[in-house]
Amino acid sequence: MVLRLVLGTVCTAMAVGQVASVTDMPAVLGAYGLVHGAPAGVLAALLIAGELVCGAWFLARPRSTAIVPVWVYAAVSLMWSGLAVQAYARGLTVDNCGCFGNYLTQQLSWPVLVQDALALLYAVLLLRTARRTAATRGPTGGAEAGRDVPTP
Repeated sequence: MVLRLVLGTVCTAMAVGQVASVTDMPAVLGAYGLVHGAPAGVLAALLIAGELVCGAWFLARPRSTAIVPVWVYAAVSLMWSGLAVQAYARGLTVDNCGCFGNYLTQQLSWPVLVQDALALLYAVLLLRTARRTAATRGPTGGAEAGRDVPTP
């Protein structure tokens, strides 16, 4: 539960920073050398939406066993990590990694890669926990256990 609260806070902060920098996000993502113009704008919108979904879900329902926000978090983490690793491997200079839009900027370097690796590790941990929880709940989905059933 604590991990979900921390990740919810970080994802929400990332999304807020990116929304506040929304006009600059296509250029920020373009610095990674894979997408430019309209495709970069679409990628920015997808990343922001994903961060908002998992951030809000983790904060609002940290005990939830729903798998969708976990998969969204994993996809967003994989996308940011993929962008960073390929740009770093190609020796591109990325002055602003874009994680928080134009706020809390970091140049793409090995500390950013470590942060991305940790995000992927957290995604794996969340996915393993979600899969284990789903397996223990059985084929009925766990409603009888009252895990995701609202109480009056």
